Amino acid sequence: MPQPSAQPPALPQPSEGQPALDPEQLRQFQQFQQFQDYLRFTQAQQGNQPAPAPDAGLVAVGAQPPATQPGWQPPVPPGPPGALAPYEQPRRPRRGAPRWLKRLGGKVLGWLIVILLIAIAATWAYRHFFPSDEGKSSAQIAAEGGGTYHTNHIYSTNPYEAVRFVYHNIAQGLVDDACGRFREDVQTKFAKDVGQPDCRVAVQALHKQVTNMNDYAESLPSYVSGPPPADVTTIDSCDYAVVGGPALGVFQVTKVDKGQWLITGHSPGPEKCSPSQPSTTPTS
Repeated sequence: MPQPSAQPPALPQPSEGQPALDPEQLRQFQQFQQFQDYLRFTQAQQGNQPAPAPDAGLVAVGAQPPATQPGWQPPVPPGPPGALAPYEQPRRPRRGAPRWLKRLGGKVLGWLIVILLIAIAATWAYRHFFPSDEGKSSAQIAAEGGGTYHTNHIYSTNPYEAVRFVYHNIAQGLVDDACGRFREDVQTKFAKDVGQPDCRVAVQALHKQVTNMNDYAESLPSYVSGPPPADVTTIDSCDYAVVGGPALGVFQVTKVDKGQWLITGHSPGPEKCSPSQPSTTPTS
């Protein structure tokens, strides 16, 4: 006699008065069945009597699946017996820098700060005690005291040229350059000899008396032939043909460091020299 083929039991059909289950309710009921299977499995593993199985997943007429909250998910059943759970490598804490390295870094940083402060202090001290002459004219340097001629070439290398530049600067109205040819204390002496309170006012007043700038600027030669002058030389304006402006008196010029010549003395003379033949042979 042929055996009937095994078929899964069909879900009971609801009666005419019972509403049909919608797909969401059916899914939730199936999840509930899976949860009951999981409970029976765990009880069997612990040696307890498993819970009775439901009637092949059938729902009695009029019965409703248990109410569940929206979003509820049944617990995930464990893997097959004897399976090992995946091993997670614990995170290793980061190792900080060694203590000796931290101390060494602190010492190096401290020394760098000290060296930087020393360099700044040394730079400030050098600029304070040895100011730079960059961007300054020789007249400005001389007006500040003239001390740097010991190390720099800022004055004329010929005594006659030193005096000639005084005439040239006055003709051009260059106050600082004209006063810068004199030693600082002689600047005031020169101003008083020409009847003015200070050197700046004296140069401005003399410039106003110039009637011919070119002739006045070339009144004295830049070089005179003859034996080399002594280290202290006197140059009288009236020894030369001063034209185009007032004569400036007698100058004392002294040889200083590096072969330079600085006006270190002055005495008044006549504004107009008597006409006579120059006592020296000028060479422009």
